[in-house]
Amino acid sequence: MDLKYKRVLLKLSGEALLGDQIYGIEPGMLRHYSEQIQQIVELGVEVAIVIGGGNIFRGLQANQSGIERVQGDYMGMLATVINGMALQSMLENQGIYTRLISAIEMKEIAEPYIRRRAIRHLEKGRVVIFSAGTGSPYFTTDSAAALRANEINANIILKGTKVDGIYSEDPHHNSKAIKYDRISFSEVISKGLNVMDRTAFTMCQENDIPIIVFDIYAKENLSKIVLGEKIGTLVQD
Repeated sequence: MDLKYKRVLLKLSGEALLGDQIYGIEPGMLRHYSEQIQQIVELGVEVAIVIGGGNIFRGLQANQSGIERVQGDYMGMLATVINGMALQSMLENQGIYTRLISAIEMKEIAEPYIRRRAIRHLEKGRVVIFSAGTGSPYFTTDSAAALRANEINANIILKGTKVDGIYSEDPHHNSKAIKYDRISFSEVISKGLNVMDRTAFTMCQENDIPIIVFDIYAKENLSKIVLGEKIGTLVQD
């Protein structure tokens, strides 16, 4: 079976792990993530993952709590480690070998980030879960995804969302919004479309790493994408 993408960086939303809950991790959604990942691992795809922590804590919320921005950002990074540990556990329950890597050293539960080692894990067929963002405040998990995708020479970034692609407007608020099947980086910028934060997006543009935005809730979407089926919206110049 021919793969269109051999090595991918999968960007997953922490908020999606809420499911129907107000906070925390909904087991059904965690299982849904892991089952989709398992499908592409079994196809022979090398998978790296960056998962957010918004279901537990968002750094930008810290101001509302009287917590300074930098401290709040570090708290958000720790939330991504919790989600990474949960995803790791679910994947390993399904027989998939994984490595949890943290940008902030916590050797009892995760490996430190070493680029060559991370690439070697991928080459050996292990799913690599990057956690703790970039390890620095003021950077989102989108930026972490773009950075790690560049460092591991990923073919593409696959951004799983709750919508089936990029639209001219929010399709939940405007039923006449136009969906783009393919769009260039420059068009995204000129139209002011919200794909990733500007730092992450610029990094992908400058290094020619395409992005596919797709509906993570639909079963088998990941498998279809890596096999070359046109799913979601492709961002590429």
